[in-house]
Amino acid sequence: MAEVTKEVCMGCGAALQTEDTHAPGYVPSPVMEQEAPICRRCFRIQHYNEISPVAIEEQTFRDILSSIATKRAVVVHVIDLFDFPGSVLPSLHRFIGNQPLIVVANKVDILPKQTSLDRVRDWLRDELHRLHLDPQEICLVSSKKQKGIGDIRIALERLAKQRDVYVAGVSNVGKSTLINALVSSFGERSSLLTTSRFPGTTLSVVEIPIPALKTKLVDTPGILTTHRISDVICPACLKDVTPNSEIRPKIYQLRNRQTLFLGGLARIDFVSGADQSFVCYVANSLHVHRTKLEQADDLYDRHVGELLRPPCGNCSDSLRDLVTHSFSMPKAGTRDVVISGIGWVAVKGQGAEIKVHVPRGIDVTIRKTLL
Repeated sequence: MAEVTKEVCMGCGAALQTEDTHAPGYVPSPVMEQEAPICRRCFRIQHYNEISPVAIEEQTFRDILSSIATKRAVVVHVIDLFDFPGSVLPSLHRFIGNQPLIVVANKVDILPKQTSLDRVRDWLRDELHRLHLDPQEICLVSSKKQKGIGDIRIALERLAKQRDVYVAGVSNVGKSTLINALVSSFGERSSLLTTSRFPGTTLSVVEIPIPALKTKLVDTPGILTTHRISDVICPACLKDVTPNSEIRPKIYQLRNRQTLFLGGLARIDFVSGADQSFVCYVANSLHVHRTKLEQADDLYDRHVGELLRPPCGNCSDSLRDLVTHSFSMPKAGTRDVVISGIGWVAVKGQGAEIKVHVPRGIDVTIRKTLL
């Protein structure tokens, strides 16, 4: 538990604390001795034009979203293309009412070069419609490489019309990097970004005036989740499962009674069906190991944390508490087996019975193939 003081940050209103560097209101201990101290996040905003991530519990996030429906607003929902089911907010439409919606799909740079972006955009629109989300615009971007930022700007110039722009998303989707790039694209540089430009209104909400649109951009905090593998592994292992460059698909021609291990974090058993392709879309740094199904249990017991890594020794023992999800794959059409926070495996549509083993609490879903 972070040690909370009676002081609050003069920038965002968060209670100042010195224990948890990832929680709202964190300050190094010496800063607490200063008059009118501000948290590290606000300090970085004011002095480096850097909006750093902050995450909050779900109910606080819902309270923030609920206020949007009563305002003149445009909502920018940032999702992670690499982890669509883990990053989309399926109940967003209940909170924002009829406000214009822009969906920004981040990390387009990690998709294989031959990917048709038109196909990806059509796929996204279908998936969002299924969740009752009908955006006015879908923008495919890379906040890391600042690709597609101009498309968001054009969409905002068309839709904002003096509406406040609320940016929402779960934690670790690249929202803060995108906001920094977007603010810069409107000419809001160091000469303009002063303390008064960032009047925080509630816990970890930051407002940024955008004179070019005659409105302000509102950075909402990311919601904390626990259903993604990326939520529960240690920072060192997170580097092994997070793509930082274009994905090189790993293709395996499997016979039934064979198993694929994705590190030691997930296992896919091909229980029965005709020989077919299993294509792994995971980080290039994540080792995929194939073995016979009858040897899988013994291999896992002997080599988890070594050959089958991550998890490492610093990760929670709960990651070794695997639960099983069973699926019958259709005989026609490729389907993706999506393991939230680690990627997906495309099964090439000849009918199959599979079992997927993941740590308890991690989401596994089947979807129409993305690529």
